[in-house]
Amino acid sequence: MKIKASLGEKVFDFLNVLFMVSLIIATLYPFLYVLFSSLSDPGLLAKNRGILLLPLGFTVKAYELVFQNPMIIVGYLNTIFYVIVGTIINIFLTSIGAYALSRKNAMLTKPIMMFITFTMFFSGGLIPTYLLIGQLGMIDTRWALIIPNAVSVWNLIIMRTSFKGIPDSLEESARIDGANDWTILFRIILPLSLPVIAVMVLFYGVGHWNAYFDAMIYLRNNDLWPLQLVLREILIENSTDNFITGVGGGDRYPIGETVKYATIIVATIPILFLYPFLQKYFVKGVMIGSIKE
Repeated sequence: MKIKASLGEKVFDFLNVLFMVSLIIATLYPFLYVLFSSLSDPGLLAKNRGILLLPLGFTVKAYELVFQNPMIIVGYLNTIFYVIVGTIINIFLTSIGAYALSRKNAMLTKPIMMFITFTMFFSGGLIPTYLLIGQLGMIDTRWALIIPNAVSVWNLIIMRTSFKGIPDSLEESARIDGANDWTILFRIILPLSLPVIAVMVLFYGVGHWNAYFDAMIYLRNNDLWPLQLVLREILIENSTDNFITGVGGGDRYPIGETVKYATIIVATIPILFLYPFLQKYFVKGVMIGSIKE
């Protein structure tokens, strides 16, 4: 039997849909504006001062200039290295820590968790951290962007909570069959925790992809810069001269603007393609890792 909605319910549904559509427009339009601007003719874009709903004189000249610049290619390769190697190290160390702290027979797990949680709220600060990394010999090396942030306390807590939800009987059965802790972790715990692992991959991967501050502090060699630091130099420092060499003086500013927009798209698109593959695990993984024992 079809239930007829009341006037109040219809008004609520209408306002709800209106709000959601407004929210979609508010979040999606800035990205579309950047995309349309990157595909627009520089001269026409420079004259436009209103809303942009379509590219003005479609052209991919800005993208050609972006990919002709070696800074972008080097930044891409460096970022891919940081994302892949960094995420593997993150997942490996976080899994080991979460497993050790989730075992009921492990000693001093509560005091250790208190010390670990303490670091979420208090740290040594930038200068002591810089001195420490310098004494470890990691200044101006790739490891300065990977090792200091190898484990996120928040992610460790989520993964630990997920591991604690796995029945103890599985571990007991494995130990009866002669399995050690490494076997239990990699053959039982991790295969049963794929949703949480997927969420951790997303969190850590996006973190590495978007990171630029540590690179700005610890790296002096441009050949080690990640893509986001290259993007920062282009957008904030306004250094587009390397992209538009050979362009006439009067055209340099408008072309420089479209190059900035194209660089933003080039730096954003790859990570957007990662989310749909992990989205089905996202809510489930976070909820499993957030259940309080």
